[in-house]
Amino acid sequence: MTSPFTLLRDAPLRMRNTFGIAARAPLLAEVADAAALPELLHRPEFAAQPPLLLGGGSNLLFVGDPTVPMVALTGHQLRYDDAGDGRVRVRAEAGANWHGFVMETLARGLGGLENLALIPGTVGAAPIQNIGAYGVEVREFVHAVEAYEPASGRIHRFDADACAFAYRDSLFKRERDRYIVTAVEFELPRADAGHAPKLDYAGIGDELAAMGTDVPTARDVAEAVIAIRRRKLPDPAVAGNAGSFFKNPIVAAGQAEALRREHPRLPVYPVAPFPADAAGHGDTPQGGFCKLSAAWLIDACGWKGHRDGDAGIAASHALVLVNHGNASGEQLLDLARRIAGSVSGRFGVALEPEPRIVGAQW
Repeated sequence: MTSPFTLLRDAPLRMRNTFGIAARAPLLAEVADAAALPELLHRPEFAAQPPLLLGGGSNLLFVGDPTVPMVALTGHQLRYDDAGDGRVRVRAEAGANWHGFVMETLARGLGGLENLALIPGTVGAAPIQNIGAYGVEVREFVHAVEAYEPASGRIHRFDADACAFAYRDSLFKRERDRYIVTAVEFELPRADAGHAPKLDYAGIGDELAAMGTDVPTARDVAEAVIAIRRRKLPDPAVAGNAGSFFKNPIVAAGQAEALRREHPRLPVYPVAPFPADAAGHGDTPQGGFCKLSAAWLIDACGWKGHRDGDAGIAASHALVLVNHGNASGEQLLDLARRIAGSVSGRFGVALEPEPRIVGAQW
């Protein structure tokens, strides 16, 4: 009988994280069917402490080897169900490749996710981080999230409100050791049912114009986003990176206005507040906050294109930390801390990392 999971001991992780850091896991379980999680996590090696989840490795910085076992969900099946009113519900298992999933939905005539094309990682990681790009966040299209809770041995189904989404945050990120996301259900509009792609984010309109597209479809927007991302972001296969390393900081409107008076070119965006959940979590209080461009702040401090040995900042985008070959996690973290310190010293604004740091504290 075929085992529902594969166990790898002393597993090398260099090819499993997009920074290309040479770490090793004491034990790594690859799980094709989430139904096998109870059996796996009752094994002595996994029962003592919560495992570290591994998706596409695009949101991890290893600063040393992990000390706990790791779990990688590899199931990638998709299911489509008509939801009525020109919408389709799509259930995707957590191990599905995110970009491949986006392109599959577009090929089936479904819109909504086109602005999120070419983001590395897996479907299961998308709601944890509430991934976003080019004016769209994944929360806008999440209908429900299925997650296994090892402590109770139960699979829970969370509707979108229960996920407590916030800016690059969610219930699953705040309680990362409590739940394992096993599948995500999206509700997507049919492109032929009046779906209007979001075009107002800087750069998309110009890219579409260069493509000669007068009435862009969702697929056209995805192609524009892919072209922009390929120009601006280094390919992890060439230079290890995890995409944007820092979140765009959210500050009080008064502080944002004062900074803009002093620095007129600083991009400032109003923040639409998220409702707080029962525990009081939420992105911001109701109103009065703005989002600043972390890339602009970092560039203004002179870091864009900086390099210390193999640890550096991409010349094409100030938010992207790069491993040019053999940088260690410690070297990348040290560089990130120095960048954040200079931004704080000059602008009085704190930067926070997007990736999970394994083996150290921010």
